[in-house]
Amino acid sequence: MTGKREKPEEIVSKFRQVEVLQRQGVTIAKAVRQIGVTQQMFYRW
Repeated sequence: MTGKREKPEEIVSKFRQVEVLQRQGVTIAKAVRQIGVTQQMFYRW
């Protein structure tokens, strides 16, 4: 199974999106789902 590898710039962008969603009161689980990655991948980054 081959997965798509995000570039470092894309990962940083997704981290920022999660931060913004958290400030709006969204849980990490929902925020991570909205950016299109799994919680496991998010924490691995």
